[in-house]
Amino acid sequence: MREMREKIVKALEAEAERRDCRILFAVESGSRAWGFASPDSDYDVRAVYVKRLDWYLGLEEAKADTWEAMLPGDIDLSAWDLRKALRQMLKCNCSLLEWIGSPIVYADAGIMSRLAEFGRQAFNPEHAVYHYASLFRHAIADKDEDGRISVKKLCYALRANAAVRWVLERETMPPTGFQDLLAGIKISDALREAVNAMIRLKSEAGEKERIVPASALAELLVDRSGDAGRLKGRSSVESSNDIRVGLEREFRSWIVG
Repeated sequence: MREMREKIVKALEAEAERRDCRILFAVESGSRAWGFASPDSDYDVRAVYVKRLDWYLGLEEAKADTWEAMLPGDIDLSAWDLRKALRQMLKCNCSLLEWIGSPIVYADAGIMSRLAEFGRQAFNPEHAVYHYASLFRHAIADKDEDGRISVKKLCYALRANAAVRWVLERETMPPTGFQDLLAGIKISDALREAVNAMIRLKSEAGEKERIVPASALAELLVDRSGDAGRLKGRSSVESSNDIRVGLEREFRSWIVG
């Protein structure tokens, strides 16, 4: 892992130099960050970068604010410009919030803790339930007529629905790591063990192996999107204007400083 980490850090440095930008933070996302990578899982690296000041000035606005690269060693790299990231923060983009909460950090210029606080302020429980319920439906749609589903998609569905439960119970952003997520929701010991058995299977099997889900998992395989209405108007944002002002200040500090 240490060798792979060094390879990823060097790849980030090379891409930043090639694209004339500065990496503000870079993390692992997806199954490796969640804690159930398969032997054949890619390294899903996500980053936020900042360009030189003059890139943000001028009349032209339609500039690319995202770049992607598939690098040797199964490194899937995707990066957002800081301005895009902060705009998405205002919308409670849960994917971005998961990046900020990733347990695997490759680079941090000192911005992640600050973004985490902005994320807490901008969190919208209702939006988060819809987000994770949508991820659940997308994953569970892989189930075929025989009731079989890929181990990968099943684990994705279980994690998404566990995240829905977390938000419904706590009204805060779920942790990125699946074990931390499971530890914080109310489920039976039997269900917890069944989920952990699936995590172990995914860690050992190929991602495309198909199985019939154990009956003990049924409780976490029900669409909970209908519960989102319970959280309507329960956004944790005390003042959308205050957080926008704070994000504007954060943006200027990185492009000017």
